[in-house]
Amino acid sequence: MKRREFIALLGGAATAWPLAAGAQQSAMPVIGFVSGRSPEASARNAGAFRKGLNESGYVEGQNVIVEYHWLEGQYGRLPSLMADLVRRHVAVIATPGSNPAALAAKTATTTIPLIFGVGEDPVRLGLVASLARPGGNATGVNFFVAELAAKRLALLHELVPTAVRIAVLVNPANAPTAEATLRDLPEAARAIGLQIQVLNASNSREIEAAFATLVRDRVDALFVAADGFFASRGVQFATLATRYGIPAAHSAREVVEVGGLMSYGTDNLDMFRQVGLYTGQVLKGAKPADLPVLQSTKFEFVINLQTARALGLDVPATLLARTDEVIE
Repeated sequence: MKRREFIALLGGAATAWPLAAGAQQSAMPVIGFVSGRSPEASARNAGAFRKGLNESGYVEGQNVIVEYHWLEGQYGRLPSLMADLVRRHVAVIATPGSNPAALAAKTATTTIPLIFGVGEDPVRLGLVASLARPGGNATGVNFFVAELAAKRLALLHELVPTAVRIAVLVNPANAPTAEATLRDLPEAARAIGLQIQVLNASNSREIEAAFATLVRDRVDALFVAADGFFASRGVQFATLATRYGIPAAHSAREVVEVGGLMSYGTDNLDMFRQVGLYTGQVLKGAKPADLPVLQSTKFEFVINLQTARALGLDVPATLLARTDEVIE
């Protein structure tokens, strides 16, 4: 399937609406859906968001319009994009899985409802007054990042016990997540005898350069920080890690499904569904100020055994017993 056809299947860009349906669409509320990911890697996530909408009584194309904006890691587009959504008075802005998008939306408007999915404490980010009583125009889901980073590092250490030097790859364009990842990870690494080296990447070219640095510096393993753009570059990560023989840990299972070694993190599909559900409730008249921020309770640990074998790793039975899914 060609890229253009695929994007159209997902709902497309904001400009891709059939002209013949213009009159009907004008009567429907419009949701501005903004993701840091790419459309090709996000079909199931978009489907989970639509499932949440359906559960609240809204069906895309029948009684609601969803405008999909896929940033593909280009977070610099956010100010102009949010200004456009505010200018057109969309009914709701939904930002599942993107701290930068949520913060940009909160900066752009204090009146249009914002339903977020963020990996950091939304109170610390300034999105809400409290989890129980958000106040203002925003609410959503906190799916954790920093809290899970130490556990993911420990699982990587169990899987590759001989590794001592670990590179941590963060996206500086996603500053809140990068800062949260690096806030506690160094101490967690020292506690289990690991040395870490921090690398940055904000686009596919810089990901390539990061792997070149790993090889040059003879790093033993790679810890990839949670980031929507990184999650959408699963094939690139899996290909490079296999080519250079680098065991890598990710936050998103999508990377493991296309050949990555392991992931540990929040069940993203459930988070996207919850954001969709809250979006529908707001369209029905609920106020974000009255909807408590939800906290993710579903986490998943996934290992790709085929990749482990290709890297020469012997996965301990005790570790396999704790996985939620093993990909053969």
